[in-house]
Amino acid sequence: MPSDPMTSADLQQSIDARHIEATIIPLGGHTSTVSDAARELGVDTDQIIKSLVFMAADKPLLVINNGTARVNPKKLAKILGVGRKKVKFADADKALTITGYVVGSMPPFGHRQKLRTLVDRAVIRLDRIFGGGGDINAMMRLTPTELLRVTEAEIVDVSES
Repeated sequence: MPSDPMTSADLQQSIDARHIEATIIPLGGHTSTVSDAARELGVDTDQIIKSLVFMAADKPLLVINNGTARVNPKKLAKILGVGRKKVKFADADKALTITGYVVGSMPPFGHRQKLRTLVDRAVIRLDRIFGGGGDINAMMRLTPTELLRVTEAEIVDVSES
């Protein structure tokens, strides 16, 4: 496990170095749920994106979904061309090791290693989105267009109906 988790400062360095149009927003405290984050920011829950680390056939993968939507593992396995049992949600320690960020603070980019990234189609329909800001008391504002540019993500349908 990495000795020091990455923080908002590391994320800001990545934003600056890569000329990414995104703003880190400090919050009054830890927002442990999508609903808490949306309320704190004064936005709809669908505007909050979640960066989720999965292991697919032992390879890390980032899936970005919005709001309270859940990733459908069967859809994800089909998209990846692997059996359902080959797709597993990474536990918090594994996600930290792979990305450098603590679960609950994880941004959609700026990780320790570049990850294949899938973005659910519902995310790109929004004007503004808010994702992990690198610390548990920070969020980041950006546009779906910028998210796609920076992550080079594939647009897919992975949410449960």
